[in-house]
Amino acid sequence: MTDNAQVSPGDFGADPRLDPDLMENGDTRNVVDKYRFWSVEAIKADLDESRAALHIAIENLEHDLNIGSIVRTGNAFNVGGVHIVGRRRWNRRGAMVTDRYLDIIHQPGPADLGTWARENGYSIVGIDNVPGCTDLEASPLPQRSILVFGQESNGISPELLAECAEVRQIPMYGSTRSMNVAAAAAIAMHSWSVSHQYGKAQDSSQA
Repeated sequence: MTDNAQVSPGDFGADPRLDPDLMENGDTRNVVDKYRFWSVEAIKADLDESRAALHIAIENLEHDLNIGSIVRTGNAFNVGGVHIVGRRRWNRRGAMVTDRYLDIIHQPGPADLGTWARENGYSIVGIDNVPGCTDLEASPLPQRSILVFGQESNGISPELLAECAEVRQIPMYGSTRSMNVAAAAAIAMHSWSVSHQYGKAQDSSQA
């Protein structure tokens, strides 16, 4: 089913995953065809069955508009969880409601993220161009990685950098010193996915 025309329950049978309101009024959400007319809860439950080992963490110090965009990319790669480090309230605008399909974990500070990583067997990898960092593609990222992204203006804070097992940078070949943090996050998540996720994705065209 690819259009958003009104449909009747009889068109679908007694599928408990379907949302009656969406079935009656149409589904205009940006979801793959498989999830058309499914409830948010049903979509999240299905995604939970194939979550990536990858987690991401975003430092929330300045209500950065990029946070929502990074969360949206995290949904695209079906990451295992998103950690918001710092303020609990974050700018959801760029997420385009994709945060509903993810586990959002609040970490009050960098030390809390470090504790979570150790207790759950994860390696924290900062993505920033700071002294001592190595190139993103120099070696595969650990499968159980938490990729950490800082704020657009200042990058990752010293306190959060101290929790990182390593820091990777994205090699650049132009005149700019840095790129948009949301773009950098997308590149880093794709790099992890090439090593650990490629070929496992379901065909999104199938219902």
